[in-house]
Amino acid sequence: MREYALTFVIALAVTYLLTPFVRRAAITFGAVPPVRDRDVHSEPIPRMGGIAIYGGFAAALLISYRLPHLQDVFVYNTWRGLLLAGGLIVVIGIIDDRWGMGPVPKLAGQTAAAGIMVWSGVQMLWLPVPGTQLSLGPWLGSLVSVVLIVVTINAVNFADGLDGLAAGIVAISAFAFFAYYYVAAVDQGFERQSYPAMIAIILAGVCIGFLLHNFNPARVFMGDTGAMLLGLLLTSITITVTGQFYPDGRTSVHGIALFLPVFLPLLVIALPLADLVLAVVRRTLAGKSPFAPDKKHLHHRLLELGHSHARAVLLMYLWAAIIAFASVSLSVFDTPFVVLTVTLLVAACAVGLITLPRLRRRNRSRDARARAAAAGSASTTSASAE
Repeated sequence: MREYALTFVIALAVTYLLTPFVRRAAITFGAVPPVRDRDVHSEPIPRMGGIAIYGGFAAALLISYRLPHLQDVFVYNTWRGLLLAGGLIVVIGIIDDRWGMGPVPKLAGQTAAAGIMVWSGVQMLWLPVPGTQLSLGPWLGSLVSVVLIVVTINAVNFADGLDGLAAGIVAISAFAFFAYYYVAAVDQGFERQSYPAMIAIILAGVCIGFLLHNFNPARVFMGDTGAMLLGLLLTSITITVTGQFYPDGRTSVHGIALFLPVFLPLLVIALPLADLVLAVVRRTLAGKSPFAPDKKHLHHRLLELGHSHARAVLLMYLWAAIIAFASVSLSVFDTPFVVLTVTLLVAACAVGLITLPRLRRRNRSRDARARAAAAGSASTTSASAE
């Protein structure tokens, strides 16, 4: 655990310290686009903060490579492929943040980065099926892996609509994944120092380090440079972790724990993923491109309900945490009824918090009508007396 803590601190500190330099570089480079109609901020804010995220990730990964207790983690070349794919995503993001990039070239770049990861060994070769396993084979496994990587990249990118939203949701996902793998490793007798757990704790560190500059009011945005990178790193964990459980029959993981490595990242970004699907459907039905921007995302709707910028982000955090940690709890505890009951109670509180501004407006409107009616009645009484 000490190695994980050190790696987390390195990732957080390097990202935090690099971000002000990246912000100044973005201003000098001209990566400060004007405010658009769909934006929720009123002043231009520098982008390309993903460069600091990549710097923190690379530093933590390379330093971990030199730690004695973590050297066994770097058996394969997957971490080199992850650095290379992340570097490509950062270059694509820089181009998009500075000059803009069409959806087709961007999708091609994302697919190329996913291909690099698959080539380096980050590949899903099987899927959990109740009672058995579904072997995908190299070709189908590669295709499924590329699709999963690209979808997650774009889901996280869609979530990057409010200050600190994407970084916070991905940090929650990374912490949940680390907790899941660490508890599972203790329970199943796996090595506690492992590649997926290390990537998860590094990802959490870079997100928190950047979030200290990015939470409302944000001083810098991660831009596509950072959002796409976070999606890439998040998917690398889920694909890598599936190889740790069940396929060779050595483990006794069962039930939801068997499915969790595949679906936890998708569960924790369920809201952004639903937002992505709804946006594609909405724009397609309107005869627009699925990539055409609008101001109808879930976070925009929270603002329309009357929530402040910060409160809308915190509510999104709450929902992500409910989904992620409820899933992890169901997989590691033997009391699913208690876990589900607590989850439902917390979810009910979250729904109440979401609807609170509307209820307040309704009460204020009712009070205003009552006062107006009372004033009208008093005026009528006064006129009659005269």
